[in-house]
Amino acid sequence: MDKSAQKYRQRLVNLGFGNFVVAARVIAIVDPASAPMRRLREDARQENRLIDATQGRKTRAIVVTDSNHVILSAIQAETIGQRFQAEDASSRREEE
Repeated sequence: MDKSAQKYRQRLVNLGFGNFVVAARVIAIVDPASAPMRRLREDARQENRLIDATQGRKTRAIVVTDSNHVILSAIQAETIGQRFQAEDASSRREEE
């Protein structure tokens, strides 16, 4: 793949159950247990910025994007972080 095509190729990170997010748009991956994260979730719900990707399961991670959307995932924040790092490492190998 030439450099110009690589530039526009979007990297996706798996949030579980067939749900993905564009890696470049992710600002934070956080644990939902704290009071500030519960407020973040409720504020996003009221402002129609909440995306529930849990498929009815317990929320185990909250992903915040650069567009200020809040995505709920049933996968642990640490697991998503590992997937994010693996995706970043593979993209660097392809650029070489």
